[in-house]
Amino acid sequence: MTLPNHPSARTASRRAFLAVGIGAAAGAGVLSSLGAAAPAAVKAKMRIGLATYNWGKDWDIPTLIANCHKAGLAGVELRTNLKHAHGVEVTLSARERAEVKARFADSPVRIVSIACSERMDWPQPEQLQAAIEAAKAHLRLSRDVGCDVLRVFPNQFHAGVPHVQTIEQIARALNELGAAAAGLGQEVSLEAHGSAGELPTIRAFMDRVTRPSVRVRLNCDPRDTKGAGFAANFNLVRDCLSRIIHLHDLNDPDYPYALMVELLIKAGWEGWALMEQDQVVADRVAAMIGQRELWESMIDKACNIDKEQTS
Repeated sequence: MTLPNHPSARTASRRAFLAVGIGAAAGAGVLSSLGAAAPAAVKAKMRIGLATYNWGKDWDIPTLIANCHKAGLAGVELRTNLKHAHGVEVTLSARERAEVKARFADSPVRIVSIACSERMDWPQPEQLQAAIEAAKAHLRLSRDVGCDVLRVFPNQFHAGVPHVQTIEQIARALNELGAAAAGLGQEVSLEAHGSAGELPTIRAFMDRVTRPSVRVRLNCDPRDTKGAGFAANFNLVRDCLSRIIHLHDLNDPDYPYALMVELLIKAGWEGWALMEQDQVVADRVAAMIGQRELWESMIDKACNIDKEQTS
């Protein structure tokens, strides 16, 4: 959803136009300076991991660590609110949180994100405030278990509520969460999710958000290709990307994963791309290895394309 008559929409359009040219030129310079070492250097910055939703939902912490390590994945996102087997929830005591933190600290796998279900779109003030307070509790949980990123949702527009009113409400909630996050050394990662989660709408939120601790999480949604296309939509949020993105099936030909990888490299993005998978597979560890290898091959190809263009 776009707001063509709102000043933020015009600002975002100009920002997107400038980012396409400036970002591509700057990114090419960075990659050309890396030379032959570019793929290895980029892989060290753009790492792939696992979201426990859904492939890891029935793995306890020891199994989760073991299977991620087998698959060559060093980062994991723990989904809360859904009774996943890892058991990391806001109900954990201080001692239990310390135990979780120590267990991951002593392993080759780190917690790179906590993903909660809280959404900032509730029309009812009491439900909205409850969601904000629950998200703050998750920020404290994230800190206590050694993580520094919390995922939240925008999430939907509601019948009878003007879109701009919902956008302003969500932005205010994000500013409140951003202030709490800053005091805890955390990032609020706003996932592009729900009917209020299209990237032009996400840009409208961010034009109203003043807290640098609030960032945008790409969710590899087919809607990212709508309107002016993927590159233009990507550039709307390029300057405020979270350190975490969600991947789905990298084999899906209908989503421009290869182009996304190229644009992330050119943007100088550093972080974790996490597998959030719905497919039922016979061997999840083997499937994780396959997705990791495909991600790494996309980085190799993107680096080689750039070297050819700048040589």
